[in-house]
Amino acid sequence: MKLKKNEIDKIITRALKEDIGAGDVTTNAIIAKTKRSSASFYAKESGVIAGLAIAKSVFIKLDKNSKWKSFVKDGERVSAGTKIAKVTGAFRALLSGERTALNILQRVSGIASFTSRFVEQITKTKATVLDTRKTAPGLRLLDKYGVAAGGGKNHRFGLYDMILIKDNHIKIAGGIAAAVAQIKKHVKKNIIIEVETTNLEEVREALNAGVNIIMLDNMKNEMMTEAVKIIDGNAKVEASGNITLENIRSAAETGVDFISVGALTHSVKALDINMKFENEKEKQ
Repeated sequence: MKLKKNEIDKIITRALKEDIGAGDVTTNAIIAKTKRSSASFYAKESGVIAGLAIAKSVFIKLDKNSKWKSFVKDGERVSAGTKIAKVTGAFRALLSGERTALNILQRVSGIASFTSRFVEQITKTKATVLDTRKTAPGLRLLDKYGVAAGGGKNHRFGLYDMILIKDNHIKIAGGIAAAVAQIKKHVKKNIIIEVETTNLEEVREALNAGVNIIMLDNMKNEMMTEAVKIIDGNAKVEASGNITLENIRSAAETGVDFISVGALTHSVKALDINMKFENEKEKQ
């Protein structure tokens, strides 16, 4: 997944404004403008690192002359104690940007680390781990980037780039066939259409309607196995609902193509990373 610079700039600008506001009154009262320093980032636990370029951009925003060096790459697994990056710049910029950079780096790395655990559980199956729209408001780009860095794939980014017909749409339209027919009248032919189903009768209806992806929502494994047989490769199949590290393997073994996991982003634990200051140097 490629990060969009203009979108990242918006997120960082908003985050710094939220934290610094009119100015870091503590740092500005104590630290001289000419003071420079270096600080390094260390992983305090094992996990997958992601978001290095975003953290770098925080310091560039505060001090365009700051220098950043990464010792690992996004998507790389590290052990506790690993030095992952170093930044050098105005001491004020490093102190004022520390929390924003860490918040981003810890969250995105936490998502990447958690995603990688799900991906590992379904090795040697055909299934792919997908994320959902259950992301932190305003941070969807970062959250989905973390999923991609952890080996997962991104589902739709929003309500605008893919059709997903859910239960309420189906009820209002008068059934799956009617909902799909209405959709096809109003959207471009090349847009992907997915339908949520809860039983085999709905699976057959969705299949007959000619959709691209059929979601099996909160179905038991036995029913999902039967649904995959019915679909027989005529549409992609997504398993969804209450997927955990403990049951994702059995869901994958039903033969589905995708498994969406909301917990990747809505229940993530930040990866423990800290920032340690090194020798301070007076600007010449």
